[in-house]
Amino acid sequence: MQLVVREQNQGPFFSQVLAYGQAEQLLTSVQLAEIKNKAVLMSLKFADKFYNKYKMHLLEQAAHDIIGVVSLGLSEMSGNDLAKALSLLNNADGVVKPFQKGWHMLSTVSAKAGSRKSLYGDVDEQLLRDISSPPDAEEWHGLQQYQQALVESNRRNAIAVVKQSFFYHTQLDPFEHFSLEGMLAEVIIYRTICSNGKVKQDLKQRIRQIEMQDRWFSADYLMLQTESALAELPAGIASAIRQDLGDNFGKAMLKTLEFARKYRSLALEDASPEKLDAFEHKQGLQNPLLGWPQYIDM
Repeated sequence: MQLVVREQNQGPFFSQVLAYGQAEQLLTSVQLAEIKNKAVLMSLKFADKFYNKYKMHLLEQAAHDIIGVVSLGLSEMSGNDLAKALSLLNNADGVVKPFQKGWHMLSTVSAKAGSRKSLYGDVDEQLLRDISSPPDAEEWHGLQQYQQALVESNRRNAIAVVKQSFFYHTQLDPFEHFSLEGMLAEVIIYRTICSNGKVKQDLKQRIRQIEMQDRWFSADYLMLQTESALAELPAGIASAIRQDLGDNFGKAMLKTLEFARKYRSLALEDASPEKLDAFEHKQGLQNPLLGWPQYIDM
């Protein structure tokens, strides 16, 4: 394994820390050699477990993976502070603790999609590729790639929690909801019209028997209901959901509620299912119906 000591703020964070240590005369040649030896040993073990340590190109890939994962864990453990990171590397554990931290971070945010298998067990293959870095790379985007994966992981977790918390049928269908925003909006619309309760596939039937109240028709009122729902969720999940909501979330729900009032009027006039479907389709094309259920009313 070649660990390139580059100019500060270039390349993988691992290399940045070593460059800082030498530039500030905080890292002796003996200490540098010891850190490199531990990284080489870890690369051999990684290649032996996941690749083939006797093939040079796979051994090089293992070294790139180690540099990327250690860079990720070291950045997290040190808060991106070079001096603190150097101190961590000079501990008895050297690169081991940062690697373990980085690997745990990757496994936590990796998608657990059905039966899809990964060569790296709990770590998504593409995500590791995004994190992996040659030591002489001009730029390392591993931290940004992890942060993107973290956002997506939080979104997946939030969808699962919202489904469990607010829907009568809790099994998650990936084709049922295409956005967290739309899923939450359906909860708010249903709870507003049906006096709370868990969401069932009966809104289009129940809406005929419900007198729609004027106080509902306010974006401010709907946002209050949104905050009330979010307050029922764990703080971290609620925070992830808020980040996913658009600036016009309340106004979009209001437009959907106004559509629902017109839909109810047509239903009370004994409009045929075909006429109701055509009205729903037309309104959906003209104005996205955020929170209106997509199931078929039989």
